[in-house]
Amino acid sequence: MKRLILVVLMFALATALVACGGGAPTVQEVAPTLQAAVEEVAPTLQAVATEIAPTVEAVVEQAQPTEVEKPAAEGSFLERAEAGEFKGTTVSVWGVMVDEEAQKMNLALAPFEEATGIDVVYEGSKEFETQINVAVDAGAPPDIANISQPAMAERFASAGALVDVSSFLPREKLQETYIDSWLDMATMPDASGNDIMAGVWQRASAKSMVFYPKAQFDAAGYEVPETWDELMALTQQIADDGDTAWCIGIESGAATGWVATDWIENIMLRTTSLENYDKWVVGELPFDSPEVKNAANTMAEIWLNDKYVYGGVASIVSTFIGDSPVPMFTDPPGCWLHMQAAWITGFFGNDDLVAGEDYDFFYLPPIDPALGRPVLVAGDMMVMFNDRPEVRALMEFFSKAEGVEGWVRAGGTLSPHKDADLDWYTTYTDRKVAELLLNATSVRFDASDLMPAEVGAGSFWKGMTDWVSGSTDLDTALKEIDASWPK
Repeated sequence: MKRLILVVLMFALATALVACGGGAPTVQEVAPTLQAAVEEVAPTLQAVATEIAPTVEAVVEQAQPTEVEKPAAEGSFLERAEAGEFKGTTVSVWGVMVDEEAQKMNLALAPFEEATGIDVVYEGSKEFETQINVAVDAGAPPDIANISQPAMAERFASAGALVDVSSFLPREKLQETYIDSWLDMATMPDASGNDIMAGVWQRASAKSMVFYPKAQFDAAGYEVPETWDELMALTQQIADDGDTAWCIGIESGAATGWVATDWIENIMLRTTSLENYDKWVVGELPFDSPEVKNAANTMAEIWLNDKYVYGGVASIVSTFIGDSPVPMFTDPPGCWLHMQAAWITGFFGNDDLVAGEDYDFFYLPPIDPALGRPVLVAGDMMVMFNDRPEVRALMEFFSKAEGVEGWVRAGGTLSPHKDADLDWYTTYTDRKVAELLLNATSVRFDASDLMPAEVGAGSFWKGMTDWVSGSTDLDTALKEIDASWPK
């Protein structure tokens, strides 16, 4: 366009020069003629410019360099990883699992690696707790760590070392695979005191089962209780038949007493709110409170009755935990009921016993129906130290049942996820415990594991042992526990 205008002006100037005649004209001589020439061609020039403007603009626009826009990434980080976006990257995971358990962890990780092309390097160590603390303090933690003690995760969260999982996995999304209780237990304050989602739960175990010798139980005409009143009626019925209902033993060396604390914890979940349980764990609800006393007194109806305990109350503190269920399998049974996690089956003393035939278990019944079906649990949480897309993708994988499926199929663990398939479980016991966990309306971690060591593994264990043994009364034991709480 500018070039066209310049040509027209040059033509006008030449015309003016010709009009001025022979000698070199002065500016004053040329100016009037030039002005007249410009005025004469102006309408034509404007018309031409108007006519060719669209063509010129199209040519100019076509000539402009264009940026190639990349398509926006779609889907969650796991979906993007499965589409190959993060292929070739590496994620490090640390944990306490070694030997056979390390192999099962790698079985759980294999589908993720195959689907994404991401290399997950798992490192297990029996010195994991020391190593992870040193690494975090040095500012060189792994991308993800497998933590079985929530108190450790809470320390890392409060130090600002953990990535908030909810920053890329909103609670609403996590609610698709977890009941709220699991999410509540993963919610912890960060360095600023703001609540974050400190991690996601990968594995679980349950501690709210009552085992019994099924063959003899059925032959005796006993029925599995569905309520606490029915449980107490069964306990009395067995006593009336001349037997003792309960197999109880809490001797475990330096850890003596933890079986008693498990009973208190289970009863607390069945007699008071989750809010009270959580306050109790952090010292805001004293042991010397009506809620804790009520739980202890409910437990005492069984534990402190010689007619209900095999060997009498005096035998509880001196009987090793692993030996306590063995009398269930004498003929006739010396006792009929034993509350414990599934690991206790390894202490039954007879490898020929068949689950579902020779022995079975039932859910420790509710006490207050309004509190639903709570389950006392333990579990492993995956926490995240480094925020990269491939790490986010693996955390999302762990938040789904598929993130532990390989381990479940290999045996020895439970999935805490709602989308877990019971057909994955290869043993009767694992499948039935998993079903119990899936039917839970709420879950909470073992309180003694959550409390400070001075209390949970200290005065709580000791106080319950002293009370059961008769060396102190309940009020004194509870007040001594409260006095031991760190200031």
